[in-house]
Amino acid sequence: MCGIVGYTGKSSALNPVIDGLRRLEYRGYDSAGIALPTQIGKPLFIEKRAGKLINLEEALKNTPETKSGIGHTRWATHGGPTDANAHPHLDNEGKLALIHNGIIENYIELRTELEKRGHKFKSETDTESVVHLLSDARKSHNGDLAAAMRDICKQLRGSFTLLALHSDNPTIIVGARRNSPLVVGVGDGENFLASDVSAFISHTKVALELGQDQIVEISPQGVVVTDLTGKVMTPKQYEISWDASAAERGGYPHFMLKEIYEQPKAIADTLIGRLAGLDVKLKFKKFNKIVIVACGTAYNAGLVGKYAIEKWSGIAVDVELASEYRYRQPSIDKKTLVIPISQSGETMDTLMAMRYAKDKGATIFSVCNTNGSTIPRESDAVLYTHAGPEIAVASTKAFATQLIAMYLIGLEIGKQLKVVKKELVEEIIQELSELPAKVEQVLETVEPLRELTRTLKDSQSILFLGRHVGYPTALEGALKLKELAYMHAEGFAGGELKHGPIALIDVGTPVVAIMPPENSILAEKMASNIQEVKARGAVVIAISEFEFKSADHLIRIPQVHEFLQPVLSVVPLQVIAYEMAIARGNDVDQPRNLAKSVTVE
Repeated sequence: MCGIVGYTGKSSALNPVIDGLRRLEYRGYDSAGIALPTQIGKPLFIEKRAGKLINLEEALKNTPETKSGIGHTRWATHGGPTDANAHPHLDNEGKLALIHNGIIENYIELRTELEKRGHKFKSETDTESVVHLLSDARKSHNGDLAAAMRDICKQLRGSFTLLALHSDNPTIIVGARRNSPLVVGVGDGENFLASDVSAFISHTKVALELGQDQIVEISPQGVVVTDLTGKVMTPKQYEISWDASAAERGGYPHFMLKEIYEQPKAIADTLIGRLAGLDVKLKFKKFNKIVIVACGTAYNAGLVGKYAIEKWSGIAVDVELASEYRYRQPSIDKKTLVIPISQSGETMDTLMAMRYAKDKGATIFSVCNTNGSTIPRESDAVLYTHAGPEIAVASTKAFATQLIAMYLIGLEIGKQLKVVKKELVEEIIQELSELPAKVEQVLETVEPLRELTRTLKDSQSILFLGRHVGYPTALEGALKLKELAYMHAEGFAGGELKHGPIALIDVGTPVVAIMPPENSILAEKMASNIQEVKARGAVVIAISEFEFKSADHLIRIPQVHEFLQPVLSVVPLQVIAYEMAIARGNDVDQPRNLAKSVTVE
């Protein structure tokens, strides 16, 4: 969710902090702020504004130069998106600033106690309790900000990333993390803290992973990481594999459109070196159940994965909404394999579901796009997708590569258990290798679909129908339209129409139907479903491998194995959502009320 940036070094801090916040805009936010130490021991310079980052930038035109600073983009949880509730928050002396991502669950009791001690509060946020608590702790530790941070983290309940800066030691920034992302960027005479490596990718490609409940202190001279007892830790260093240009639009009007067109390369990158098999040291024969846990788009990818993994492995697969999973206290044991899917690797609902399963003895095999993030670090094994940075809030290429991961996992389990036939493995491998070119082929033919979508912009509702793997694809199409067009959209299994949803059909209602392969028994079933909606006045847009003449509008896709079809059929659905958002005047890359990485439950 929130974007967090800290810089200390040899340059003017304002540029790397604002540049970092700009690169983190995709995470979603409703206010922004910055704190800079301009004089040792004096109140900090602070500026914060509700709304877009440009509002903050316009207020910073005469900002004094300084060599360190922290910045924040906030997505409101406690207290509305106002200037007063924006971060950073200050202590009553104005010398200590703190920014925060996450939720402090015991903030009310902390605030009550702090007010009794004489602290004055200026906001409605949970964060302000932390800065006052830290201020008192720092004094009790003789000005040692890192020791104070260790102290207060023991008192906090919830999920958080914290960054703090005090004007008495202006070149030192202290951070802490618990169930929320924070990474270190290591430069030459300068160092960075951020919620995402994209914030500092234009300055350094060397990053450090921070573990759970670790405290980090950065200065121009170096980085020190400790646990909550003060023991010095050695964080894992890694090289960021992409550069700043990958996070730029590259001539496209929106990141989402760029990322739609990047899907052939992302799929190819995810497949590289894996068609012959996965380098995963897991003994799949010990498992009698597989559970996929995920949220949103990743959940839809998991639903597709269920079809393939069950068919190719012979093991029963459940797909669970991560936000609900642990609360129903499911049956899990050492014979359960749990597969969390998360683009960011920091999705809080998925992380907590995974931890619940792990505590019950399950083996964790995660699918993630972000190297060094929490979910893969806490897993027994991980399959990294190689979608590259995905900036638009609405996921496209991450979904495509998650589908690829599901297919690779299904094949690997099937081969290890000797369930899937060698001939089928060879067929699927060949089909997978052809997918990037076939997606490219779909992308070359979407212009008529974009024109058609613009004619539907005044529709009140759009329904999506699918059978078999087309059903979760329909769910994904509806989700994309809801996210971007802010309109009613639902995905249904075709056979469920007659059990209630057909009442939604009225004259002129657009219905997007994903046709199964022509030789499938389900093609006839879907054709009947389409006749049902057409008889009630629906306008049918069919996505099909064959010449389906009953549709009002036909979107052709190349032939492919039925389990792999979602990789192709979802592309027109992404284009529909993108074009509808533009036609309705919406923000494509940063749709309202949404954040890219949901790091709170």
